[in-house]
Amino acid sequence: MSDNRIRKILVLGGGTTGWMSAAYLAKALGSSAEVTVLEAPSVPRIGVGEATIPNLQKVFFDFLGLSEEEWMPECNASFKLGIRYINWRTPGSGEALGREHQGGKDHFDHVFGVLPSHENLPLSHYWTHKKLTGQTDEPFDQACYTQPQIFDRNLSPRYLDGTRWASYAWHFDAQKVADFLGRFSVEKLGVQHIQDKFVGADVDQRGHIVAVKTEEGRRLEADLFIDCSGFRSLLMNGVMKEPFLDMSDHLLNDRAVATQIPHDDENNGVEPFTSAIAMSAGWTWKIPMLGRFGTGYVYSSRFTSQDEATQEFCRMWGIDPETHPLNHVKFRVGRNRRAWVKNCIGLGLANQFVEPLESTGIYFVYAALYQLVKHFPDKSFDPVLVNRFNHEVEEMFDDTRDFIQGHFSFAPRNDTPYWRACKELELAPRFVEKVKEYKSGLGVNLPVTDEAGYYGNFEAEFRNFWSNANYYCILAGLGELPDNPMPLLAHQPESIASAEAVFEEIKKRREELLATLPSTHEYLLKLHGKA
Repeated sequence: MSDNRIRKILVLGGGTTGWMSAAYLAKALGSSAEVTVLEAPSVPRIGVGEATIPNLQKVFFDFLGLSEEEWMPECNASFKLGIRYINWRTPGSGEALGREHQGGKDHFDHVFGVLPSHENLPLSHYWTHKKLTGQTDEPFDQACYTQPQIFDRNLSPRYLDGTRWASYAWHFDAQKVADFLGRFSVEKLGVQHIQDKFVGADVDQRGHIVAVKTEEGRRLEADLFIDCSGFRSLLMNGVMKEPFLDMSDHLLNDRAVATQIPHDDENNGVEPFTSAIAMSAGWTWKIPMLGRFGTGYVYSSRFTSQDEATQEFCRMWGIDPETHPLNHVKFRVGRNRRAWVKNCIGLGLANQFVEPLESTGIYFVYAALYQLVKHFPDKSFDPVLVNRFNHEVEEMFDDTRDFIQGHFSFAPRNDTPYWRACKELELAPRFVEKVKEYKSGLGVNLPVTDEAGYYGNFEAEFRNFWSNANYYCILAGLGELPDNPMPLLAHQPESIASAEAVFEEIKKRREELLATLPSTHEYLLKLHGKA
């Protein structure tokens, strides 16, 4: 029997996506396959600072055998307990928040962590009953989680001895992550690194790529090609001619202006959350790290110009657009029709892009790598494997696109043409059904535990990635409440009464944490060896 195994894999493009791909595949396949990264030194990386979601460590870094203590100091990484949405409910400019904002009055939090339950029902249902019957004015996030007040005080998700009390994700410098993974891949996993520029490819009679050609005259053959060339999508859209499905009819934003801003950690602390600050024609992210934060205004070119967006962004942070370095990015919203075509797979920006409102960019990369290893082919490229992979990646992207669109559609703001236009876009039918479930009092994707894909148990729930807790944080936070409590609860007064003990336990735990936790800044100084 002939050996039909994939022997050579070529990754086109470095950056975070390229080196994540090289490391993951080299670790999964071991010495049985040769992994090569072709990276053009002259092509700039887009990365300006990244925020992530909680399953990054479990699904990616644990797979590589890397602890937080190993990779975080190398990448100026910090902690992220969730996302704080600021200015999404009331008119007004984000500029007024100033550099050291804590959110003012108009904010709500998308909190990481398992939503508590009671009598086999998520606590969201008991909160809804209390809210709709006039028994509480406490917002959902503050009633059902300990974290919002931890946000306010910039406290750490870990004690100084390393004890972890909450689920969290990470902020990090994307350039440093790519460099770290590059060194790790070459030194520890045997990945080959070639610095040269792609100029073309040879394709056989089946339409498979046989080799890529470089500016310096190299011809690099491989069995499987991974396109990590960013928005240029040199292999997928270029060589393979795979069509890109534009989805700007779902999401309006198509530009960003971004930068890094120095920060006085000693006096102001390090925020353990990402901020998403609503602006006149989009929103601005703030991603805190030691000594600085990454920030960028994601906006729609239909409703503001680059100059206008830049001025609004710079006024907000008090920086001079003439002297402060700014990175202007144009992006396409949507995905390739297929992520895997013949013997070529597109990952990261080469395959899809949805704005970073829920920090899913890095997730899309390692989730697709997880699925690729699960469906890994031999040289016959069985269509069953290819089609299943494509279906999983398509579901993952479209579900996230719909969830993010819901943020804009249900935001009460309508004070600018941009915010009014967001309400006029058509929602995908399956998202409409999920909103109906939520409005009915049933909850979304039930029965699904919040130990689902968001926290790393991909096999438990890969497709229904956004759980009941995610929907409640966003929709309730925006002021969109269910029409009725869950009807079953009307028959369970004892359960309603006993649920009060759960709410009280959350308050008690919160007070304990506020009294005992170190600041995020203090913990990071220790972790990074700067204390």
